[in-house]
Order: sequence, then C-alpha cells, then structure tokens
Amino acid sequence: MRSMWKGAIGFGLVSIPVKLYSATEEHGVSLHQVHAADGGRIRMRRSCEKCGKEVAYADIAKGYDDGTGRTAVLTDADLTELPLPSKKLIDVLAFVDAGDIDPLALSRAYYVGAEAAAAKPYVLLREALVKTGKAAVTKIALRTRESLALLRVHEDVLVLHTMLWPDEIRSASGLAPSEKVTVRPQELKMAESLMETLSEDFDLAAQHDEYQHALDELVAAKLEGEPIPEMAETAAAPDNVVDLMSALQASIDARAPAPAAPTAKKAAPKKKAAAKKAAARKKAG
Repeated sequence: MRSMWKGAIGFGLVSIPVKLYSATEEHGVSLHQVHAADGGRIRMRRSCEKCGKEVAYADIAKGYDDGTGRTAVLTDADLTELPLPSKKLIDVLAFVDAGDIDPLALSRAYYVGAEAAAAKPYVLLREALVKTGKAAVTKIALRTRESLALLRVHEDVLVLHTMLWPDEIRSASGLAPSEKVTVRPQELKMAESLMETLSEDFDLAAQHDEYQHALDELVAAKLEGEPIPEMAETAAAPDNVVDLMSALQASIDARAPAPAAPTAKKAAPKKKAAAKKAAARKKAG
C-alpha cells in the first residue's frame, strides 16, 4: 500500500513519525461522455471567455469573484505562501470521549502507519486511547487545506478521520415533525420487535452494490455485442402508511421463517407394546 502523506503525530513534547494511507476505495466502472451516434469521445476544452482562446492547463490559476465584477487571481505561488501551522504535523489539540464525536462531522478515513523507529510511542498512544476510551481531536494540513481530524483506534491500527469544521455542519432545525406526536407503548414494542427481526443473521460483510453489479453486466454485454441481460425489477417504495400497527405486524410476518413441514407422528407407547405382543403370539403359534 502506497502512503499519501508523511509527517508526525505531535502532543506535548512527544513526536511520533507516521505515514498516512487511504483506508477506503470506491469501486465502479469509469464512464465518460461520448457521441451517441458513433461513440466518439466528447472533449471538454478550456477556453477563456474574454479572449476566446483555448488555455493550457499550466496557464490556469484560481480566482475569487466578489460579486461586484472584481476578481482576485490567485497563483500556485500565492497559495504556497499561506501559513499552515499543522503542515506535516498531526497536531493533537485534546483527548475526548470517543462517543462524544457525532459521525456527521467525520469525512475521509486514513490508516496511520508508524515509522520503524516509532513503534514504541505509537503502541503507547494506541494502548492509552484504548484503555481510556478516548479519541484525539487534531489538526492536519492535507492538499494545502487545514482541517480538523479525529485520531482513534481501529483493531490494532490508529485511524485518522478528517472532520468538518463546526460551522460547516448545517442546522437540522425545522426538519423534525412540527406537530406533537404521541407514540403508544405497544407501537414502540412492535417497532422494537421488527428491529430485532430485521437484524437476525445480518452480515454486513456480505452486502454488495447490486446496481454496480448490474452495470458491470450491462457494459460487458455491450462490449461483446451480446443481448442485454434481463434486470431484476425494483420493488416500488410504499407511498403511504394507513395503519401503523398493521404495517409493523405485516413487516414482522414477512420476515418470519416459514413453518417446518409436519413430520410423521411416532406410534404411541401402548400401541407399540400391543404390536410387539401380537408378533410374539404369531411367532409362537
């Protein structure tokens, strides 16, 4: 696995040299735009709206429009000079209870690998986090942008999750039902029963992207000039719920295992004994 960042974890006077590795990868078929009539590739050309000329990528800079017609042009050299206090450093700000961080704030995940000479301080930090149930809130600069990040333990490896800044998380105010809703105890119990039923024998590792699988089959068929495979129909989502209790019960019934087939009944003890006596008399006579 190839590292994408090299630096150090710093807290107090402790410095732990580490590397970051992408912890996730997305699978999928890479699609691009083509001319439907002949399959020719559609190319997007970079052109300047002022002079109309095509612009080479090396001549493109970044700009900010203030909304009044003024544009601030920012070159790579300008951006390089901006101060980044946490550059090449995972700067630990504080240790918090792991459960206090809302997953809504988490973004990308990276495995944190230790340099050979940093094995002991790496393990010491890892074990301290495990024992205390804590995670570290840090700052880090990745790709010229500084962000908050959460450092936690996954199995026997430290994992770094980049985080959104607090003001980047939108308020959920006004999205919950506005009217007062009363949930009866029996409705809550039925919902809990459905939750248990749905969770029986669930294996997260066995889940897969059915859309991606169907897309792979479609692309393969198109490339080989074969007939398009039949696709499974997608069940329509229910558009309303008239009776909540009935819907909950129907959901539970739909998940219940089919009854076992009836088995032949064993002969009653008295009948077995009578049959043995009759066979003995017949043999003696």
